[in-house]
Amino acid sequence: MRLTGAGISRTPHLFAPSPGRRRGNRNPVGRAISRRRLLAAMPGLAFALAACGDSSEEPAAAATGLPEIKKATFMAGFKAQANLPFVGAYVAKEKGFFAEQRLEVDIRHAQSGEHLQLTLAGEVNVTTANGASVLKRNAQDLNLVSLALIGQRSELAFAVLESSPIRSVKDWEGKTFGYKGSVPAEFPAITRANGVDPARINQVSVGFDPRILSEGRVDILPVFFSNEPGVLAAQGVRTRLFDPNDYGIESLGLTYASSAEQVSKDPDRLLRFLRAALYGIAYADRNRDEAIDIVMRYAPQEDRAHQKFMLETELSRAKNDLTARNGIGWQTREQWQRAHDILLEHRGIEKAVDVSKVFTDQFLRAIYRDGRLVWPG
Repeated sequence: MRLTGAGISRTPHLFAPSPGRRRGNRNPVGRAISRRRLLAAMPGLAFALAACGDSSEEPAAAATGLPEIKKATFMAGFKAQANLPFVGAYVAKEKGFFAEQRLEVDIRHAQSGEHLQLTLAGEVNVTTANGASVLKRNAQDLNLVSLALIGQRSELAFAVLESSPIRSVKDWEGKTFGYKGSVPAEFPAITRANGVDPARINQVSVGFDPRILSEGRVDILPVFFSNEPGVLAAQGVRTRLFDPNDYGIESLGLTYASSAEQVSKDPDRLLRFLRAALYGIAYADRNRDEAIDIVMRYAPQEDRAHQKFMLETELSRAKNDLTARNGIGWQTREQWQRAHDILLEHRGIEKAVDVSKVFTDQFLRAIYRDGRLVWPG
């Protein structure tokens, strides 16, 4: 919706993310004017509503045909930082995109991996999880559903020190692998796919401090491309990374995820969230410095340069030919089926699942038109 002369045009705004950044720092979204503010500025309408004898917000919304304001809880899967799905939510809240969708969003951050359980229990509406985690939970009969695939390639890698004698997956045998929380599904998959029995690798649970690798307490550490390698490099520690995609494991990145029950019971809440969050990602792509300003409000203790490195790394992994045609976050059955089959073959998941229940494209098809994000919808 935008102002045209003295009237209001309700023609949806279409925004197509392109691979390059525009010169300057123009806001491609334009100045978003919320319907609530516009209506509040119309004295005739305000007078008519007052004459009805009820000045509360929701009766006014009903009288003007606006949808009710809903509440939603988003729990990021880790601490506050510039992971791309986190950034989409931060920007959507700070720039008023959630408000445009008449959605009040409470942003939280997981402390110890509780985000998936809380989402499945319905206490959180939307969270983040990588593709392998979504498949793994479904193989455990836990109905987690990907709403949008933000990372077209997994952000997960396996790091070793640059000085390490480890040069191949076969060299992992007899070494110590430190995992965070639970063993990622990609670990048994990449080892078995390369002729290694994972039982021949010492597997230990560790914390989230990557210095455990530089201090020699583990030989192999699962990391995010956009995170720990940059942290260690800033400390003068260089690493080499094993990308599962380069070793026969097609692995999918971070998703926005919810439970099958919430997809069925309140799709409108999820649609509003996803439209605004994807709009936030598109805005961040075109206004990267401003996006980092916003990230720093949520993560003031973090290093700004590292946050920018994280954002730019994840933006690059969020784009491919599929998203160029359809939009950021697009996902297909073929992608999920390939990832599923590889994990199943190498016992990264416990049993086969119906991938049509692992993801949905119903929201993406409502949000994008010919690869362009329709705003406000």
